[in-house]
Amino acid sequence: MSDTAPLGADGQATRTGKPAATAREIKALAHPLRLRILRLCGLQELTNKQLADRLGQDPGTVLYHVRQLLSTGFLEPAEVRTGASGALEKPYRSTGRSWNLDTALGDAGPDGPLAPVEAFRDELTEAGPDALASLSRFVLHLSAEDAEDLITRVDAILSEYTDSDRQRSDQPAYGGIFVLHRTPD
Repeated sequence: MSDTAPLGADGQATRTGKPAATAREIKALAHPLRLRILRLCGLQELTNKQLADRLGQDPGTVLYHVRQLLSTGFLEPAEVRTGASGALEKPYRSTGRSWNLDTALGDAGPDGPLAPVEAFRDELTEAGPDALASLSRFVLHLSAEDAEDLITRVDAILSEYTDSDRQRSDQPAYGGIFVLHRTPD
């Protein structure tokens, strides 16, 4: 890692060069519903009611989570628009901020690290069994250096695609998650 890489909460340079999440941002991102809201608002501008309908949640619950994401800068209000019934609508959109959560979600309590996995599981369930494009399940024996190398290389490939994603916004959207964990044995 270079000396100019952003520092994480532990004072260490982050692997991806993305800024490390603050404690407040970690808390905001440690809930699966908030992660799903971010994903949906990254694809299109949605109102609180549209989010609640899409997620099968009470609008008040969704509004609480939207406000958490607004206060940390992960969501922003979009321009007010006129809806189908003629009423004014206040949509939200993702700001597209990136962050590094390699170890930080552990600071959000016991459920923090599983929030992205739970959100991903919910999204897969909603998409249906035919939506899965690829799945790789593996076990590797790696030194700490090998694990770091693998993570860095996967991050580089993902960054190449995420950094240029707007150029392909007319194509179908794919979601994914990369998780590397130590096995319990």
